Amino acid sequence: MSKPNSYPNYIDGEWISSDRQFLNVNPADSDDCVGIFHKATRADVDSAAEAARKAFPAWAALASPARGAYLYKVADILERNLDELAQEMTREEGKTLPEAKGETMRSVNIFRYFAGEASRIPGIQVPSERDRVFMYAVRRPLGVVAQINPWNFPSAIPAWKLAPALVAGNTVLVKPATAAPLCGWRLAEACHKAGIPRGVVNLICGSGSEVGDAMVEAGPVKAISFTGSVPVGQTIHAKASARRLRIQLEMGGKNPTILLADADLDKAVANTVNAAMFSTGQKCTATSRVIVEDGVHDEFLERVVAATRALRVGNGLEPGVDVGPAIDQAQLDTNDRYCQLAEREGAKLECGGRVLTEGPLAKGFFFEPTVFSGVTEDMRIAQEEVFGPVLGVMCASDFDDCMRIANKTEFGLSASIQTRDVSRIFEYINGIEAGLITVNLPSAGVEYQLPFGGSKESSFGPKEQGPVALDFYTDFKTVYLGY
Repeated sequence: MSKPNSYPNYIDGEWISSDRQFLNVNPADSDDCVGIFHKATRADVDSAAEAARKAFPAWAALASPARGAYLYKVADILERNLDELAQEMTREEGKTLPEAKGETMRSVNIFRYFAGEASRIPGIQVPSERDRVFMYAVRRPLGVVAQINPWNFPSAIPAWKLAPALVAGNTVLVKPATAAPLCGWRLAEACHKAGIPRGVVNLICGSGSEVGDAMVEAGPVKAISFTGSVPVGQTIHAKASARRLRIQLEMGGKNPTILLADADLDKAVANTVNAAMFSTGQKCTATSRVIVEDGVHDEFLERVVAATRALRVGNGLEPGVDVGPAIDQAQLDTNDRYCQLAEREGAKLECGGRVLTEGPLAKGFFFEPTVFSGVTEDMRIAQEEVFGPVLGVMCASDFDDCMRIANKTEFGLSASIQTRDVSRIFEYINGIEAGLITVNLPSAGVEYQLPFGGSKESSFGPKEQGPVALDFYTDFKTVYLGY
């Protein structure tokens, strides 16, 4: 096997090596080292923040369509390397190759979308009550912003944070997740190749406890955008609030799919399995609870168990694989622990529930797609995020009972309903406590043109994606002009 490539940090337009390094290992095959990454120090973070501070005035002064032109170049570079980037994503994160190709193309489209927004960044112009006074407000960038990214969408999430920040005129510190840093590294590489001026984009690898904390504490940083777990988000909120930084947090979910008795059962099963099991259930928008109206519960359970058993688990690079590995040993242990807990609390294991170690799966972190029945609303598996291919089937007496159970959680990210009843659809839309709502579709699977984010403990601060993404990365300058 050839020696893995080495990937240094990117600071002030230069690739900066470090004596401290960590391995990026394929979760489907522990013998496959994807790359060697260089750990940044607090001094590296301070250097990157200072470089971003110095680069900010010239980048902010550049006309926004000119900034958008750089983003178009980034998109073109990513698209030219689509197949290679998708294979790297599958190797480092574990998702299947078709899913990786879809995500990589999504990153391309995100950069193109925000490149287009550069020519129509909106302000406000209103009439004055006074004669000969012209009033308007224009958006202005914040300055240096720090972005802390998760591993489950290692290209798309850094893209949807980075692109609007850049087009708005900010300079950026990017920290990819240590479990899947190569996709974020490739975005920084594309920015470098596109000719984005030095200091505008800086990529820093390392742990959240060291690099993440240093980013929050760096003097030039004006805002923090974070996607990850609730506990880490709460810690960042406390530290950033003490400095009065602008904060954007996207955290967990315990997303319900409501299934009413009149639904198209074939589509409902397909949508539920898609949302619960694909990407190994490692989506913050994944369905983890399906709440089924009593009259169709037994038939749905039989069908969803059969569909889950038919899924093929394996290395995502192999054709025909539906479900890849967990990201690492810790997540595999979490999946196993919650399944054991569910059985102790009285849920019935219908299928799955095992760590898979046979044959070619022996060197990876594979977990069998799992369905539990008899899940009640107070069980931990109904309240806590597992982040694995584990689905709890819950029974409800009617629509109102479905809605009550669906809303009985601290989270409020995404939710789905499966029904043909238009009245129920609108009652659900109005009453469900979630920021992302789907109807007769999987709960997971969003597009970049509309706002992304939840409610309750799932999110804090302005939403991401779509035209409102600029709200977080800009402030307003208001002008009253007498003439």
